[in-house]
Amino acid sequence: MKIPEDIATTIVDPKAYAAEDPVQEAFTKLRRDIPLGIAEPEGFDPFWAVTKFDDIQEIERQNELFHNGDRASVLTTIEADKWVREVMGGSPHLVRSLVQMDNPDHFNYRKLTQGWFLPQNLRKLEDRIREIARTFVDRMAELGSECDFARDVAFLYPLHVIMEILGVPEADEPRMLKLTQELFGPADPEVNRTGEDVMVDPKAGFDAIFETVAEFMEYFNEMTEDRRANPREDIASIIANGEIDGAPLDHLAAMSYYIIVATAGHDTTSNTTAGGLWALLENPDQYQMLAGDRGLIDGFVEESVRWVTPVKHFMRTATDDAEIRGQKIAKGDWLMLCYPSGNRDEEHFDEPFKFDITRSPNKHVAFGYGAHICLGQHLGRMEMRVLWEELLPRLKSIELAGTPRRTEANFVCGPKSVPIRYEMN
Repeated sequence: MKIPEDIATTIVDPKAYAAEDPVQEAFTKLRRDIPLGIAEPEGFDPFWAVTKFDDIQEIERQNELFHNGDRASVLTTIEADKWVREVMGGSPHLVRSLVQMDNPDHFNYRKLTQGWFLPQNLRKLEDRIREIARTFVDRMAELGSECDFARDVAFLYPLHVIMEILGVPEADEPRMLKLTQELFGPADPEVNRTGEDVMVDPKAGFDAIFETVAEFMEYFNEMTEDRRANPREDIASIIANGEIDGAPLDHLAAMSYYIIVATAGHDTTSNTTAGGLWALLENPDQYQMLAGDRGLIDGFVEESVRWVTPVKHFMRTATDDAEIRGQKIAKGDWLMLCYPSGNRDEEHFDEPFKFDITRSPNKHVAFGYGAHICLGQHLGRMEMRVLWEELLPRLKSIELAGTPRRTEANFVCGPKSVPIRYEMN
């Protein structure tokens, strides 16, 4: 069944995700009326919009039937897809990270760093992460009684953690943050490389993205040479010296590996941290409950992840004819897994539009599911838990000091500003 044009346009519109209400209203209508339908917004190839929790999981469970890498793994226009294929010699991918890989490459490349992100290994890092968290809580105290929680804390704390793990010097963190925001916010004039509305001039937008990726690769190429000569106890050394089937990593895949760790490794946690506090301050009863019972921090973190759902979608391509929810999916069809919709599915969550830190169970799809589940999910949870364990006891009071704003993006998106007023012990 075809999705009405206005709804199809909304679910691909970066501005709708920044406003949030329009896109959530569109997904609510789709879950009710067309839970699995074909969207044909102007300028895009047709794709299936997968809006129900169970359908998203079913597709992600079958990673041989629904591939990541056969077509673009992130929603892209016909024009952008053509441009990428011209630049990349026919490939639909400007980078080739774990996100764009299918087995056996996905399994082999993921295995290289997976050990770093397992809970038992992360426990060894907890003391250091707590030191970093305290530094940022102290920074809030130094800033006085007001700050922008997104820009002054939420962006910078996970950034510092992952850069230390990756092996990037602290002096280069501002550059990494800027490049990350350019990569994930190409439609937002406040964060993209051009500083302009690229919807007016798509060619300028393509060029800007290419320049951002090229700058990342130039940086990590130098890091690879250094780590091959002087290996250390960091992820950069694993990527630089790693082997697949006895051979060094493919150059594009190696550079892409660095990029995904250096971007997704902090931006999604930053979005969730900022968005979690925003939700908490809009729900004072939840804040009072949390302030009175620190045992609710884990539940608050999990509800923040569901609530914000920083990764808005991934695309899959059917490798054979299939059937989902009674709909015939043809080989080669493109499917959009709509995570914010799955995480508000009325059939899966009681009162899905209520921010509830006591929600249990809270089985969401914000980290994905199956073989491609987020590699850094346990690190992200730990970082958020530790920050709140350090910050909450220091707060006497806290409130919003203005209107928070989100980045204009339809792939990875969260708050870009959360102004707060507070008093600390």
